[in-house]
Amino acid sequence: MKRYSTSLLFCLVLLSIKCTSQERGLTADPDDWVGKLEKELKTPDFKKDTFDINDYGAVPADLAQNTKAFKKAIEACTENGGGVVLVSSGTWLVGPIHLQSGVNLHLAKGATLSFSRRHEDYLPMVLIQRGGFYCYNYSPPIYANNCNNVGITGEGTLDGNGQVWWPWKKSQPGMATLFKMGKAGIPVEERRFGTPEHGVRPPFVQFIKCTNIYIDGPTFVNGPSWNIHPVHCTNIIIRNITVQSHGPNNDGIDPDMCKNVLIENCVLDVGDDNIAIKSGRDEEAWRIGVPSENIIIRNCYSKRGHGGFVIGSEMSAGVRNVLVENCRFQGTKRGIRLKTRLGRGGYVENITVRDISMENIIHEAIVLNMQYDGEVIERDIKYSENEAIAKSVPFFKNITIEGVQCQKAGVAVKLLGLGDQTLSGVSISDVAIKAKAGIIIDRSQNISLNRLKLDIEEDVKVNLSNVREVKITSESLLETDMDVWLRIDSSGDVEINNRKL
Repeated sequence: MKRYSTSLLFCLVLLSIKCTSQERGLTADPDDWVGKLEKELKTPDFKKDTFDINDYGAVPADLAQNTKAFKKAIEACTENGGGVVLVSSGTWLVGPIHLQSGVNLHLAKGATLSFSRRHEDYLPMVLIQRGGFYCYNYSPPIYANNCNNVGITGEGTLDGNGQVWWPWKKSQPGMATLFKMGKAGIPVEERRFGTPEHGVRPPFVQFIKCTNIYIDGPTFVNGPSWNIHPVHCTNIIIRNITVQSHGPNNDGIDPDMCKNVLIENCVLDVGDDNIAIKSGRDEEAWRIGVPSENIIIRNCYSKRGHGGFVIGSEMSAGVRNVLVENCRFQGTKRGIRLKTRLGRGGYVENITVRDISMENIIHEAIVLNMQYDGEVIERDIKYSENEAIAKSVPFFKNITIEGVQCQKAGVAVKLLGLGDQTLSGVSISDVAIKAKAGIIIDRSQNISLNRLKLDIEEDVKVNLSNVREVKITSESLLETDMDVWLRIDSSGDVEINNRKL
């Protein structure tokens, strides 16, 4: 009898674990994209042959000589069928480094790559993607195009010396020109910039159409614009890196039109969004049609910056199948942030964010904003006056956020849709947030907010306008003073604490 009871208990425990796993979105089902990705995504197999830059004439203080030495070492490594290009301890002045297939750029502990402060050293121009559109421009400090098995590893530092690029933010007519060319379908070969007058800054690290990317260990500081920016790449592992960069548009890590991505154990301290998933901008992204998909982000720490975890605003080719878990956001302007606008088209779907800790969030702890209008250059394009753009409506759906703890925020939850089911199928549960303002939902449908613990300063804690099918449960919302804390305008099918209104 005792053996039977023990076996029964064991079976019940297994059943409980299985059910809990299914509820949280991870199962042993081989069709589950998370389990499949974790099994299939492997570290690239680099050859162990080592090519020390010292053997190719590198001299710490000689910019021109070091640029040549890196080029020679990479060429020799490539001819060998791959291997390790070793950067030993010391500070090495260098121009742009173009990686090739099979090359693992390894920075030893104490090694620093200090990239040139002269803009002309980043010529001739190469194909890059900037702000969602392709063009020819200054080379990124680290660059690879159409390569397989590419790595940046070690405990060293890469310094982009972005301070010489950042002032261009105040004068960048080339960016407005690029946006207009991209939207008009001007051939990429005709989109040529690469002058101070254009003011188009390159990304820090950019891989274009590469497979099997591995970045593990280094610290990246002071990028010209976006820091780590893979575009149209497949099979990416980014782990154990630090990004410190507080210039304009200094996003930390931006997978863009990328498939099969793992980002883990990273520290981001940047001047813009910390980790932002993108998929190109507007008409060009629709033509390319490559979404960002199958992305895992976990155990990352965001300090300062515009958003802890972000999708958009460039997401026109679509974003789907994303898991974010066990992350901490401290002092960022926003915590969990999804943003887009009328005219983007595209979609964001099948997103799970869970087990997130936040502190001192300046604006929203959780914000899904389809009414984003934060880019001055886009205002110049005048999206709202273009009838064709008005028909290019994006949508967000199947978004799950659970297990969020936020000690302080400006706004707890803000959901802003565009009406007509553009923002629907959102589930937010088991969150505890202390904020000045509470819940704001506008032009959204099929929204479920359950088991909320809210500590809100303002009297009006829930503000609903133009919504349908909204359910909220929270012990901290008392029905006895509902007229004080609830505002509803032009809405229907609203249920709060199991009471239909």
